[in-house]
Amino acid sequence: MNILPTLSVRTLSSGILPLENGDRLSRDEFERRYHTMPYVKKAELIEGVVYVASPLRFEPHAEPHGNLIGWLWYYKIATPDVRLGDNPTVRLDMDNEPQPDAVLLIDDQAGGQSQLDEDGYIEGAPELAVEVAASSASIDMHDKKRVYRRNGVQEYIVWRVLENRLDWFSLEGGEYVQLEADAAGVIKSRQFPGLWLAVTALLSGDMVKVLATVQEGLNSAEHEEFVQKLKNKK
Repeated sequence: MNILPTLSVRTLSSGILPLENGDRLSRDEFERRYHTMPYVKKAELIEGVVYVASPLRFEPHAEPHGNLIGWLWYYKIATPDVRLGDNPTVRLDMDNEPQPDAVLLIDDQAGGQSQLDEDGYIEGAPELAVEVAASSASIDMHDKKRVYRRNGVQEYIVWRVLENRLDWFSLEGGEYVQLEADAAGVIKSRQFPGLWLAVTALLSGDMVKVLATVQEGLNSAEHEEFVQKLKNKK
């Protein structure tokens, strides 16, 4: 049974139009419509254009998403003043309000570059944004990447699940450069010391190795120094 048309008519009768893919809206109007559509779980405003996500399948999106969250959570619990968000709304600028699959950010009290506003949304650019890209790969690798770069998201990860490929970008001189794995097949974050990723293991679903690798990062001197640095900023 398709209930969306009925819900859309009900919304229209209230005097507020529903969100539709391709709508060109201001951020205020985007939020106004989004708030009247509780059945919509993910909608984004990218360069003033609305993108409403379809229901997500376990494969190829939900399971990879869960594995990435597990990797980031493992790092977060060992790193005070670092916060993890799953699908949060991020207010970047007046034309862009994405909803990344995950964000990792430094608490503003410890020197982070974003903060929670009075509505509980992230205001400004988190240090790391993560996207699991299947049907959205073109948007994630182009328009959204450009938006994140322009707004100062320091690192950006895109897992293109249909291509079995993960790209990790780091902001340098206003441009994104791609981080490469070392001889052991590990990519190491520049913004979050100790956040190490065994890329091939993640792509193959070997989460035991993924977590063992990030634990090595957590045991490193660079992670210990990072934790102390965050403490000193408070």
